[in-house]
Amino acid sequence: MTIRTKTEAGTLTVTIDRPETRNALNGEMRERLIEVWHAFAADDEARVAILTGAGGKSFCAGADIKEIGDYYKSMTPIERREVGELEPGIGGVTRNLDPRKPVIAAINGHCLAGGLEIALACDIRIAVPHATFGLPEVKRGILPGAGGTQRLPRSMPFGVALEMILSGAAIDADAALRWGLVSHVVPQDELLVEAARIAELIAANGPLAVRAARDAAYQGLTLPLDDALRLEQFHAEPLRQSEDAKEGVAAFVEKRKPKFKGK
Repeated sequence: MTIRTKTEAGTLTVTIDRPETRNALNGEMRERLIEVWHAFAADDEARVAILTGAGGKSFCAGADIKEIGDYYKSMTPIERREVGELEPGIGGVTRNLDPRKPVIAAINGHCLAGGLEIALACDIRIAVPHATFGLPEVKRGILPGAGGTQRLPRSMPFGVALEMILSGAAIDADAALRWGLVSHVVPQDELLVEAARIAELIAANGPLAVRAARDAAYQGLTLPLDDALRLEQFHAEPLRQSEDAKEGVAAFVEKRKPKFKGK
């Protein structure tokens, strides 16, 4: 199996381990990732995930082009569209599967095509200095069809994103940091340490609150501000009645770390 997982201190680490193909995903790996994300969503002990690639050259090259090409050759255009609309996307997270928990992309190398679309489907992105980011699909006569045309303009200034999408040109890690595509650029040997640091901060918080805050942020993105503020209260009010909220207040008053139970 070329997908490795490890759970420690509330954090699930998922490693795509096929460096000889730039960590491209074949069908078996894709199915395994779908299983991993479903299990992560159902595991109350795992509160945050880190997704990374093996080696120091590539985060993930997306789907294995040869294999996916053979798979789609037997389908009509309508059948291919139906499959794309209904099934989980590349990496299991680009479409139709949301674990509703934070996922951190620890980008250990080049992040191009489907690899960037997978990273965009994660909540937080950090990278190494030699990482590059791009959607070169138009150079092959196709478009980024796993969320690239939708998530990239939501993750950085629209004009910059559109230039990347239409030209197929890549940007380096410094530009990705400058435009907000990633939140940290760290040396290679510090990448997973930094990802674990962020994951630890998240995992220490109330899990119900983290999930509700994440939902509110995403759901409010396309709403007018007044509607988004009402949505925020819709998520906030039930939390005030939770056991975790009472524990959080008690821990603050007693000057101790809270013991959240997700209730």
